[in-house]
Amino acid sequence: MFGLYLALQPHGIHTDVLITASNKGVLLALVAAAQTLPVLTGGIDLSVGAIVVLSNCVASVLVSGSGLQIGFGVLAVLGSGLVAGLFNALAVVVGRLQPIIATLATSTMFYGVSLLVRPNPGGNVDDDFASAMTGAVFGVPVSMLVLATVLVLLWMPFRRSLTGRGVYAVGSAEASAYMSGVKVVRSKLAAYVGSGLLASLAGLLLTLIAESAQASAIQAGDLTLNSIAAVVIGGTSLFGGVGGIVGSILGAFILRTIGDLLFVLSASPLWQPLFQGLILLVAVSFGALPMLRTRNRLETYR
Repeated sequence: MFGLYLALQPHGIHTDVLITASNKGVLLALVAAAQTLPVLTGGIDLSVGAIVVLSNCVASVLVSGSGLQIGFGVLAVLGSGLVAGLFNALAVVVGRLQPIIATLATSTMFYGVSLLVRPNPGGNVDDDFASAMTGAVFGVPVSMLVLATVLVLLWMPFRRSLTGRGVYAVGSAEASAYMSGVKVVRSKLAAYVGSGLLASLAGLLLTLIAESAQASAIQAGDLTLNSIAAVVIGGTSLFGGVGGIVGSILGAFILRTIGDLLFVLSASPLWQPLFQGLILLVAVSFGALPMLRTRNRLETYR
């Protein structure tokens, strides 16, 4: 799909085209990665978009000034995501609320905080830092390097750790995991806190791309819905226990490429939601095939 987009692109294969496509794709890929962790536990996080917007607003205030101030601002942005993720984890694990209800409520709270931080659109982001993080190094988009770093330094060690395997076990069968000695509470806490961290990283990238921020409920909702679509397209089961971040990243790039293809084909923007919905429906249908082919659904989990 991306090859077709490049072939139809009037400017051809150009560094600026690759950078723009990478920045947009990595932004959604990080949000999809954030959504994947709670989904693997059998839950869902409807607040990932709101955390992105919150981090976007915080970054627009703090990521400027000297190098030390920029470093502090970046840490503050990531810290806001960790706190938001921890808040979701406490609501789900300690409060024992249904994830869909808990995160729906917290998303409204995070949006309210975003309005307090950034009541009006705007921001003051360091231009040099933004250009460096959204540009390219030796022709390779920096955003792709950031995404690769997340995979190598965060996802791969986490997936191989006891906590990471516990996340899969909880999503497969929580009661059985508990009886087998899996730290269910720790696994769920790690999933939601990790989700908040990745969402805040997406919010930071959004700020560096736009060099401004806006507390937009519409943007938060779109990011959340697209993250769920990317997760499903990437092969992660909404029932938990199956899938991973790599597939969600590919799903995110598929969604972004659809929009780019429709743009170069001069199609009406009204077609994009239709195509995304059809692709999501096909992806869900393929995921349900093993269930439809078996007479006894328990055979699927053997």
